[in-house]
Amino acid sequence: MPVEFRELRWAIVASQHRSLRQAAETLRIKQSTLSRSLRNLENKLGGTLFERTNGGTRPTMEGQEFLGSARRIVGETEAIAARFKTRSRGESGRLTIGVHASLSAGNLRATLLDHRQRFPDVDTYLVDGSSDHLISDLASSAIDVAVVAEPNPRWSDGSLTVWSERVVAALPKNHPLTGRDVVHWGELRRELLLSSQRGPGPEFHKLLVSKMGSSDPCPLLRHDVALDRLLALVGAGWGILLVLESATGATYPGVTFREVHDAEGPTRLSFRAYWREANGNPSLRPFLDLLRERYPDLSAAPGTD
Repeated sequence: MPVEFRELRWAIVASQHRSLRQAAETLRIKQSTLSRSLRNLENKLGGTLFERTNGGTRPTMEGQEFLGSARRIVGETEAIAARFKTRSRGESGRLTIGVHASLSAGNLRATLLDHRQRFPDVDTYLVDGSSDHLISDLASSAIDVAVVAEPNPRWSDGSLTVWSERVVAALPKNHPLTGRDVVHWGELRRELLLSSQRGPGPEFHKLLVSKMGSSDPCPLLRHDVALDRLLALVGAGWGILLVLESATGATYPGVTFREVHDAEGPTRLSFRAYWREANGNPSLRPFLDLLRERYPDLSAAPGTD
C-alpha cells in the first residue's frame, strides 16, 4: 500500500513531541487515531519507526533516517503547494508592462512602486516603446498590459482610463522662454523642436498640428534615442523638447521645465491601460484591480472599461 502524505506529516509531528498525547493535541486529533496511523505506517514500511516506552515515544535509529527524508519531502511539497497558490492568485510570477512615459515622477512611478510593495514576489518586466509599438506587442502577447497616452483606435479589447499628465516644454536654461511662467503653443512656432518616435513623441506631433493649425508647425529634429539622451541635447542647447510632467522628477544639467498652455490653461494627455481579456496570466488581474483602486473616479466612468 502507498504511504499517504498525511501519515508522513503525523509521524513528523509525533517525533517532535516525544509524546503521542501532546502530538495528538497539536494535530487536533484523538491519540488513538494518531497511534493507529503510526502503526499502519510502520506496517506499510515493514519496520519500526518509534520506540514506545513509559517515558514517551521516540524515533528508532531507522525511524530517524526515515523521518529526515520525510521532512524534506513534506517541506518541498508544502513549498510547491504554497507557490502554486500564490501563483494562481497572481501574487507571484511575472508581469510584463509596456510603458512610454518617464518613471522619474508621476502616477506611473507611484503605481509601479505600490504594486511592487503589495506583490514583492511578482517579477515586473518593463518594455518601452511608442503607443503603436506597444499595442502591437500586446496583440502578439509579447506584453501583458500597455499603459500609454491618448486613446488608441487600433484596440478594441480591454481598456481602462487611468490618469492624465500635463505637457511640459524642456528648455535650454538660457532660452528666452525660461523667463516666462508658462509657454503657449504659438510661442513654439519658430522654435527648433527635438522629437522622437519613441514614447509619446507621435502624440506630441499630433498636438502641435492641432494646436497650431498646420501640418508643418515648426522645425523638427528627429532622433531615435531615449528620453534622457534627448534631455541631454536640450541641456546642450540643441533645441526644445516636449515631455510629460512625469519627466520633471529628475534634474538634467542646463534644462528648465515650463508648462505648455493654450487659451484654456494647461494641456494634458490622458493615459489608458490596455490588455487582452483572454490573457490567462494570473498576475495581470491584481495589477488591473490596483489601477481601479488608485484611480476609481476615472475607472468607474462610463465607457472606460
